[in-house]
Amino acid sequence: MRAPSLSSKPRGRLLRFGSAFAVMLALVGYISLQYITGRAGGPACEVVSGKGDGASYRLTPEQARNAATIAAVGTGRGMPERAVTIALATAIQESSLRNIDYGDRDSLGLFQQRPSQGWGTPEEIMDPTYSAGIFYDHLAKVPGYTRLPLTVAAQRVQRSGFPQAYAKHEPGATLLAAALTGRSTATLTCRGTPSVTRSGGGPDAVRAALVRDFGQDVMQEVGAEVDSGPSPAPRRPADAKGRTVTLPVPDGTAAAGRSARQRGWQFAHWAVANASALHIERVSYAGHEWRAGTADGRWRMVRTRGAAGAERGAGVVRITTVRH
Repeated sequence: MRAPSLSSKPRGRLLRFGSAFAVMLALVGYISLQYITGRAGGPACEVVSGKGDGASYRLTPEQARNAATIAAVGTGRGMPERAVTIALATAIQESSLRNIDYGDRDSLGLFQQRPSQGWGTPEEIMDPTYSAGIFYDHLAKVPGYTRLPLTVAAQRVQRSGFPQAYAKHEPGATLLAAALTGRSTATLTCRGTPSVTRSGGGPDAVRAALVRDFGQDVMQEVGAEVDSGPSPAPRRPADAKGRTVTLPVPDGTAAAGRSARQRGWQFAHWAVANASALHIERVSYAGHEWRAGTADGRWRMVRTRGAAGAERGAGVVRITTVRH
């Protein structure tokens, strides 16, 4: 009598179990890696609603930086917050707020603009400041764009094959625009420690980036300077001398119906969004302070040196870079 052969069914079940177990291990490893590199300390940014309704939008430092540029270019041209919202929703849909060098046919950049359609040279389009500016140029020519549904206004500029796709990005774009135009207070945060090993940081880089995004007039507008002496800023360590760019925001700097305080919060949020690229360690404004490397990356209320110091601090944004 022949010995009974091993059934193929148990063997098949064993193989399936082994495959499922391997997939589960891979998934657990992936989730663990994401937690370690993302939630548990990797660079990440978030904007929350200033209304306290729990709405939020998460993005990477690269996306935050590009969003801050788009907002800065818009307000620098005197465009209203609605224009910034439209631009941000468009860029989220077209490129996920990434300055990509590929796309449909010859589309490039944040807004997927096409050189062959007269948007500019490839080099120009790959410059986020240029691409945002030319988007606003076209948007400003749309009659009554602030009163149009976002999808309609964006489509008048983009001529997309999927015009309704912009709508789903309006909530996130609205939160970003409120923070990056300075209307909402202490709502944009980033966590993670900026690198000190790469080039490109320091006060000079901060000033150059301010001019790049806000325009040549920004230094005359706010009188930016490198802090090299005593300062009324709260909790300012002595070793920050020479690493801190101060941005006075006096009355009269407002534009497009925005207050000087909104302008100050725009600079402060811009600095947080650029912290990773410009190696920014700390940002303070109006009795609030943001520090890189904290567990949650949130803004904190800080003690002031009496009423006079608090009043002076409310009109100055301080951006301190990492020690090299």
